[in-house]
Amino acid sequence: MSDITPVILSGGSGTRLWPLSREAYPKQFLPLAGEATMLQATWQRVAAIAARGPLVIANETHRFVAADQLQQVGAQPQAIILEPVGRNTAPAIAVAALEATRDGADPLLLVLPSDHVIADEAAFHASVRQAAAAADAGKLVTFGIVPTGPETGYGYIKAAPGDGARAVERFVEKPDLATATDYVASGQYLWNSGMFLFRASRYLQELARFNPAMLERSRAAWEGSRRDADFTRLDAEAFAAVPSDSIDYAVMEKTADAVVVALDAGWNDVGSWTALRDVSTQDGDGNAHRGDVIAIDCRNTYAYSERLVALVGLDDVVVVETDDAVLVGKADRMQEVKDVVARLKAEGRSEATWHRKVHRPWGAYDSIDNGERFQVKRITVKPGGTLSLQMHHHRAEHWVVVSGTAEVTRGDEVLLLSENQSTYIPLGVTHRLRNPGKLPLELIEVQSGSYLGEDDIVRFEDTYGRS
Repeated sequence: MSDITPVILSGGSGTRLWPLSREAYPKQFLPLAGEATMLQATWQRVAAIAARGPLVIANETHRFVAADQLQQVGAQPQAIILEPVGRNTAPAIAVAALEATRDGADPLLLVLPSDHVIADEAAFHASVRQAAAAADAGKLVTFGIVPTGPETGYGYIKAAPGDGARAVERFVEKPDLATATDYVASGQYLWNSGMFLFRASRYLQELARFNPAMLERSRAAWEGSRRDADFTRLDAEAFAAVPSDSIDYAVMEKTADAVVVALDAGWNDVGSWTALRDVSTQDGDGNAHRGDVIAIDCRNTYAYSERLVALVGLDDVVVVETDDAVLVGKADRMQEVKDVVARLKAEGRSEATWHRKVHRPWGAYDSIDNGERFQVKRITVKPGGTLSLQMHHHRAEHWVVVSGTAEVTRGDEVLLLSENQSTYIPLGVTHRLRNPGKLPLELIEVQSGSYLGEDDIVRFEDTYGRS
């Protein structure tokens, strides 16, 4: 397995885990099943068997958080390829394969979603070793999960009889319960995991054979990409023209060289709150809680809280509390959370996309209070972090330093403020905030004015390339 390059797919929005997972900060960036985020855990799981750093496919809007989280765990990506729009997995893997072969190399690509849980790392590595032998022989390998029951939320793969890497006889869409029960009882079917292993060149060959237009347009987007800092920015117009399709439909269901390797390693795609309950530590009554939770006479509940939550006399209920939303529902209806998100979007509500705390490349801000003509934010700036040089047409700002040191540009002045010191930024004055210290900078910002929207920012200079 000396030439494995991980391809980590990190472009999803994770709406089924709302309100914790949101479009601007989806589940792959959250520490749902341990101390590491799911993206970080994906890299840590494969680091020991990877020959080089990963190729990461991320949404343009998630670029800074993806880069920051990978840096925190020592990952050194070959590239973070930014999708301007989502086009499903087949084009994403195509641009990763083109990137992997750009210098004449032809590695094995281990394609992994960034939001799965795998409990048994040793068993996972053993299945990858088995798959690598088949991939070396030119096969396109998918990993099939050994079923633990008749799940209706997964697609299935029918494998030919035998051991090791077996030919795929067919892919099956998500079945009803009776059909799923028959599949599991037969012993011939595995769950479709969405993980793959193949030579970069073999994937490109098969994509050229079965969907040449997709490959041609993916290549155009990749060849037209701009490279800056940690990022490879695909050409937006060219990538928008790429047909959207999954690797299953575009290649795996059509190729004669698809094989499947069974994986029995405690896999879970964490596709719902009940799935997260299943992979979390539970008490003797089947309850799994995270945060400040008190439960009395409860069974099979899941609770996630950022402040005190008390449950009394509940069975099979999920409670998720964040700083701006609360979800309460029956465990067997958690798939319907996506309908809540759809309604929020239809009503134009920001809770579908944003948390109250918003992450930025320089740190984060938390909107802790607001009313007519005022808003209060708690701002955290990382050491060395710099906000853009900017001005506002409709608001003035007061800044009070809570901890750390702030370098403030205000018009022609440059001020150095420490704890308990403050400054005032009048409406229309050009300003910038920087943390010159080695510790995080925290300050309270009080905005006042006729309009307080985030789009009232005119940027003159920006370290992070934002417009």
